[in-house]
Amino acid sequence: MDHKPTIQTELLTTSNQVFDLARILLRERSIAIDTESNSRHRYPERVCMVQVATKSKVYLIDTIAVDNMKPIGEVLADDTVLKVIQGADYDIRCLDREWGFRVRSIYDTSIAARFLGMDHIGLSSLIEGLLGLYVPKNAKFQKSDWSNRPFSQDALDYAATDVWYLLSIQKALETRLDTLSRSPWVSEECERLEELRHIARDPEASFLSLKGSRGLSGQEKAVLKRLFMVRETEARRLNRPPYYVMSHEDLVHLASNPDTDLANLPSHMRHVNSSFGRLLRAALDKGLADPAINNPVKHSISPVSQVEIERLQLLKKWRYGIGKQLGIDQSLVWPMVSLERLAKNPSTFVAEIQSPDVRQWQREQFAISLEASLL
Repeated sequence: MDHKPTIQTELLTTSNQVFDLARILLRERSIAIDTESNSRHRYPERVCMVQVATKSKVYLIDTIAVDNMKPIGEVLADDTVLKVIQGADYDIRCLDREWGFRVRSIYDTSIAARFLGMDHIGLSSLIEGLLGLYVPKNAKFQKSDWSNRPFSQDALDYAATDVWYLLSIQKALETRLDTLSRSPWVSEECERLEELRHIARDPEASFLSLKGSRGLSGQEKAVLKRLFMVRETEARRLNRPPYYVMSHEDLVHLASNPDTDLANLPSHMRHVNSSFGRLLRAALDKGLADPAINNPVKHSISPVSQVEIERLQLLKKWRYGIGKQLGIDQSLVWPMVSLERLAKNPSTFVAEIQSPDVRQWQREQFAISLEASLL
């Protein structure tokens, strides 16, 4: 049966309201956090709303209207207040990119659900599986432009629902984790999230991340770089995501076929005689005159021996067995990169288990078993 929640909400649009909210939040033991951005519609992306839930109310902060978000940053950095977030990675990076905020004392409900071996860890699945409620969500708001104003009531309801259940979900998860003695495992994983940072794209190298760019010649890469920068400038001018200005596929196609008539690209016929079309043609000409961009010299990798291949297979089998025994995804048991190093050189075991890739809980739980599998 559908459950339409009655949630007490407040929309905040001024810095004074945010300042008052911060004082309230610092008195809470735990709060839930979420963000809404406009990455599908605008460029560069912006955080358009921050949702904060306490046990009694949801606060919706209109971050476009509010001039000063610093008080919220102080709350997020306070390690005495637990921040419950669903799929925290994206939100942490957005908060860092937008305001340079650091988030401390994080509890990621999706990570916790993975340590319980739950197959479906999306918010709706957790609400239904842990709380026994089915909460219908309006899917259109997942892809909507959150920079549009004013907010509709349906949009506000959607945003509030995203955080309202998180505190209850966290309690339910923690109860089950405590029973299995896995709460410390989740705590360590969540502590690692505190170190996440937004990494800005390198404008000098971002074009090389486009699918198909690796197969281009050095001269074609030089052309692609010019085209990429023209698209980047146009995207910022139009405040539209770059892909919607010109697709990645069309960029790579033009770079490898610089004599192509833009009129033969159906999606860009309208640009043929536009200023953007002229900029594209100029970029093609300049790219052909630029020095070729050659791939960096790759260091030779020593061939993998049959013994190493067989050893890695045994280590994978060990990891799979532990995961099946515990009822969790095997990737949680031990990092694959660590197993690959051990397969090459098992004599480094003592040093390897102290690697930053390996968690303390993994060392405590599995190091003895892992060492035995290497013998």
